[in-house]
Amino acid sequence: MYAVIVTGGKQYRVSVGDVIYAEKLNVEADSEVKFDQVLAVGEEGSVKVGAPVVDGAVVTGKVVKNGKGKKLNIITYRSKKGSKRALGHRQPYTKIEITAING
Repeated sequence: MYAVIVTGGKQYRVSVGDVIYAEKLNVEADSEVKFDQVLAVGEEGSVKVGAPVVDGAVVTGKVVKNGKGKKLNIITYRSKKGSKRALGHRQPYTKIEITAING
């Protein structure tokens, strides 16, 4: 069984046991999180597609950890002007293990 969920403005196709890296959620590690924006639920031979969401469908996951991604170095350079600027960015994420799909 699989489901398509929406979190952080992105869509994820998940199954039980999958680990996803979603945009940072305001939850603590080792807590439970429920996704009620389920766009589709499917198993062998049958798929339920919502308009826009499937009624009564809930995907449950366990928060493994909150963290930051690898550092991205952003360099802006203007040729022949002697001007340059360096920035760094680390995107925060929440690591979630999917435990149940109901719907």
